[in-house]
Amino acid sequence: MIYSRKNPSPRYKELVTQYAQLHNEGETRLGIPAKKTFQGFSVLPHVDRIKRLVQSTNSYNLLDYGCGKGFQYQVPVVDLGLQDKEMLVDYWNVTAVRLYDACYEPHSILPEDTYDGVISTDMLEHCSEEDVPWIVDELFSFANKFVYANVACYPAKKTLPNGENAHCTIKDTTWWSELFKSVASNHKGIIWEVVLTYIEKKPDGKTALKELILSGDKLSGYI
Repeated sequence: MIYSRKNPSPRYKELVTQYAQLHNEGETRLGIPAKKTFQGFSVLPHVDRIKRLVQSTNSYNLLDYGCGKGFQYQVPVVDLGLQDKEMLVDYWNVTAVRLYDACYEPHSILPEDTYDGVISTDMLEHCSEEDVPWIVDELFSFANKFVYANVACYPAKKTLPNGENAHCTIKDTTWWSELFKSVASNHKGIIWEVVLTYIEKKPDGKTALKELILSGDKLSGYI
């Protein structure tokens, strides 16, 4: 069965309900209140990379796909450790950021327009494996110029209300790399960059968080 936006898997619908409950009730196992659950601040480690893409592609509006509660756009950037500009949209020098998150009702209406850039941080690993291909394709479909995403390739600390790990699709970097390259091949001219984070085990038994950065199409020509 090939799933799509019009025909998502039963698992997709189940997970939307589970994540909506987390948004509304918080992560009770870890004692995280609703207000601090999926706030949207996972974008912070990526703001400079996104800024570079915005500048390199002359982009003016963005779609944050999987934005969480969207608090990252309500707090002055001085509180986020950034400098120079007052708010994140000013730091990126864009006119607007459209927010979308299927699991948080205030931002759950699917956009109808396209945007210069589409960003998605800490989202794809929370989706069901059978739906990830069409969701990645949707990221590209909303983009006029670039797509930026990051994916965690390891289990989350949070769990869903049903007890499952909050990272529903845990795949290695090769799996994600092949998926992005396959989807991007159907969207020629869209610059893309994906940051895959994974856990590396050292010879001494300790672990370290590592990044693999993949990019495609014309990106190298802009840097």
